Amino acid sequence: MPLPEPVRIRRALISVSDKSGLIDFGQALADMGVEILSTGGSARGLTEAGVPVTEVSAHTSFPEMMDGRVKTLHPKIHGGLLALRDVETHTAAMAAHGIDGIDLIAVNLYPFEATIAGGADFATAIENIDIGGPAMIRAAAKNHAWVTVLTDSEDYAAVLGEMRANDGAVGGDQRRRLAAKAYARTASYDAAIAGWFAEQLGDSFPARTTIAGVAPRVLRYGENPHQQAAFYLGGASRPGVATATQAQGKALSYNNLNDTDAAFELVAEFDADRSAAIAIIKHANPCGVARAGTLRAAYERALACDPVSAFGGIIAANRPLDGATATEIVKIFTEVIIAPDADDEARAIIAGKKNLRLLLTGGLPDPATPGMTLKSLAGGYLLQSRDNGRVAADDLKVVTRRQPTPAERADMLFAFTVAKHVKSNAIVYVKDGATVGVGAGQMSRVDSARIAARKAEDAAAAAGLAAPLTRGSVVASDAFFPFADGLLAAIEAGAEAVVQPGGSMRDDEVIAAADQAGIAMALTGMRHFRH
Repeated sequence: MPLPEPVRIRRALISVSDKSGLIDFGQALADMGVEILSTGGSARGLTEAGVPVTEVSAHTSFPEMMDGRVKTLHPKIHGGLLALRDVETHTAAMAAHGIDGIDLIAVNLYPFEATIAGGADFATAIENIDIGGPAMIRAAAKNHAWVTVLTDSEDYAAVLGEMRANDGAVGGDQRRRLAAKAYARTASYDAAIAGWFAEQLGDSFPARTTIAGVAPRVLRYGENPHQQAAFYLGGASRPGVATATQAQGKALSYNNLNDTDAAFELVAEFDADRSAAIAIIKHANPCGVARAGTLRAAYERALACDPVSAFGGIIAANRPLDGATATEIVKIFTEVIIAPDADDEARAIIAGKKNLRLLLTGGLPDPATPGMTLKSLAGGYLLQSRDNGRVAADDLKVVTRRQPTPAERADMLFAFTVAKHVKSNAIVYVKDGATVGVGAGQMSRVDSARIAARKAEDAAAAAGLAAPLTRGSVVASDAFFPFADGLLAAIEAGAEAVVQPGGSMRDDEVIAAADQAGIAMALTGMRHFRH
């Protein structure tokens, strides 16, 4: 479709909630001879700055009313925006009804998203739903053949530059680009309102839903170099990769972002006030997780689980990073470190590795917070609530003759928490608050148990240990054992206690195998599949 011709800007309407750049923009338009219409606070701000302004109410000969709810919803405004200047019936109607064309609007919307993010009550949220703004934006965007529509102050400079270079005119390609951006803005605004209403009604899955994203960060490529990718912010304030400050390092890739999110969500499961915790992630799966009295000790224990896989991994900490921990981390190649904060010594040490990314979040996400996750399918997508299920000590139902020791109970909870973040089928061996073997993503639970045991053997050999740390460990399974074979593989690896959801038709068979081996078993009643 051919682009419209350049259109000279003779009349503009400015009505903005976010007044960033307002005065400079208005003054620049006035200096180029543009007549400015405006409303409310925008008009006051421009007038006080000496910018000549005509109030919309004076332009329409109709007063603003109903506490500002009705001010721009008038034929002289919408006729001026929607009229096709090259259609005789439109221009005749304009002449007959005294409607002047409006060539540019700068409109942004009441801060609904910020209002609800701040916890406003229902009535306040409703009053921050903009009506006139979206109506004008959509009208101007529809008629972008003649009208320039600005919804973002970051575009002011580009439009002014084009006007200065083209005798006050804005070109068709610019107007079309701004129209597309305008519709995206009103769509995301309506999506936020609809989502909020659904929450108020307790409707998790309304008949229609829209996923909105903002501020895209275009990435070099996706999972593979032949794929395109971008990272959109979802508007939530949950601490993590979306809200983090990157203190140093090269740009994050698609895989970096995915893996870093997995790492931080896992390490946030462990209360920083009770113990330091470190998670090392590779390809969205943990290859080592531990807690200890210090971050350094937690890192060393997490690394010992699988030092080979940790190379080139992602490291997440649940406490501010300190120099002692940073000193150990930089001894091997690491892609990303994410933590609530970092002290000066840690920052200085990491600065020696210029490509190592350091992300600081200012806090930890609450693993119990409800939310939604999304997965695309051909022709649609799957939407589900976040897996915020957690198992406490009182949830453990011991079903074997041997009772677990207090230390084993603690390791059961730790192991099952880690298993929640491992791709299914997941098997996790833990000893004294640290993973000692992780089996992930296998089609058979038996294979996961054996792979984890083999990794533990390799780690023991690398550390010069006489036996793998799976000897005397606790093992967790993310889902029930459908047969006893998976449990027997874990027992063969040296596990002496097991935690699993239960619920198999062969639970009795599995429990009998545990009793025969003299190990303890507890059921959680909660499954943690992760695909």
